[in-house]
Amino acid sequence: MQPYRDIAVLAGTQVLCFLFLAQFEPRFVVIHLYQSILYLAILILLYYREDRWAYMIAMLASAVWLTLAYVSPLLSMAVRELVAFRSSDTTQIAVSVLALVTASIALLMIAFCARHWWKEYAGLGKTLNTFLISFGIVTVYYGIFLHWFWAMIPDA
Repeated sequence: MQPYRDIAVLAGTQVLCFLFLAQFEPRFVVIHLYQSILYLAILILLYYREDRWAYMIAMLASAVWLTLAYVSPLLSMAVRELVAFRSSDTTQIAVSVLALVTASIALLMIAFCARHWWKEYAGLGKTLNTFLISFGIVTVYYGIFLHWFWAMIPDA
């Protein structure tokens, strides 16, 4: 059994959540499809057994996604929508639930990838190099995301 199966399941689940969000929010389909690209790349890295890169990119991408979701009021709006439960619109409730599920998956992704990194690569001298290159990849990815899509995000 591969030690990174849990990461693959989380990345695949994250992709499915983004695809469901694209279905529920047709006006944001491009945003959700773009968000899923990085998690598909993580799955590809795991398939080719480049787990060192997959762990680091998954940790960084999930942390940046959580930060962006916190800075834009997407998560707070989702929580308010579910707590108030005043909307009879099932689509809005589904979007709120999926937003919270993707945030939970991102937290789990950070925790699991950090655990795998610590067990498999800590002390091998590859941490700084892997971090810097992965940080560059995630920075470019989310830089493009912010440049293209920030104006489309509600209440950004």
